[in-house]
Amino acid sequence: MASPPSPPLPVPLLRPDRPPVLLVEPGGDPARWAARHRDALRALVTEHGALLVRGLGLRDAAGTAAVFAALSDDLMAETESFAPRRARATGTYTTTPWPPNQQMCPHHELSYAMEFPGLMFFACLRAPDDGGATAVADASAVLDALPRRLVRRFARQGWLLTRTYNGEIGASVAEAFGTDDRAAVEHHCRTHAIAYRWQPDGTLCTRQRRSAVVRHPATGRRCWFNQVAFLNEWTLAPDIRAYLVDSYGPDGLPFNTRYGNGDPLEPETVELLNGVYQAHTRRTPWRSGDLLLVDNIRTAHGREPFHGRREILVALADRVSLTDCSPTIEVTAV
Repeated sequence: MASPPSPPLPVPLLRPDRPPVLLVEPGGDPARWAARHRDALRALVTEHGALLVRGLGLRDAAGTAAVFAALSDDLMAETESFAPRRARATGTYTTTPWPPNQQMCPHHELSYAMEFPGLMFFACLRAPDDGGATAVADASAVLDALPRRLVRRFARQGWLLTRTYNGEIGASVAEAFGTDDRAAVEHHCRTHAIAYRWQPDGTLCTRQRRSAVVRHPATGRRCWFNQVAFLNEWTLAPDIRAYLVDSYGPDGLPFNTRYGNGDPLEPETVELLNGVYQAHTRRTPWRSGDLLLVDNIRTAHGREPFHGRREILVALADRVSLTDCSPTIEVTAV
């Protein structure tokens, strides 16, 4: 006998300053509930760009990993990470390490890579005492709010990411590429449009040019899709930037961004980008047990400063190729 159809999901609570919130009572196994409602949940994310599910009662890494697996058949291993994550279960990772007293500016996960997640899953096992929300911002609204002249320049030139793997700040070569074998690293760079050079001391330096504006492969919506502001030196706290420049030199920072033609970004441009993100940010304080689903192309995500212990698990899902997103430039190594 066929099992009875699952009852429809309730209507999400909508407020302009928050992502949609879906209040649920799974009444049993959260993974089984997620599997039953998978299509409906994903449809809500397509409609709204992000969805916070409250009431699942997620408590541990194993149960959370089961929920993530129920929501996607394509959980990704992260490659080219800018900071190391720790695996907690299959396809399930800790969040990127970042000082709790500092803002993590809105960005799109792995938007500098040739393949990136179409969906991001976040699960809160322990909410902090204060702050720490995973904030979201609609990438189409951000694009529409930016000055046309600036958008045209980025659409024409793209953006450039430079990285120096110094072994001290950010991910190491082995953590970013899954190996420290030079031949394997070089092969990855050649096949993923990344220019590279090894310095005499063995330090790896890379440069990659990517499109700053793409079209969503499912909806055709134009999105501001990059990490131009997040990975730029002028987003860093002044004392941290001064320390890094003094330690590694202006051209040896662990990561930095430029216009696609190689020109440096002006501090006021980075301030403008972060200001537009802030004006379009929506946030809801975490509660332990919450699940957040984010369309990684349509919606940027960031993290608010916080106090107390905070435990969030993450999954990268539904891989997408940049070539499927109608990039406005020819993607190249520089």
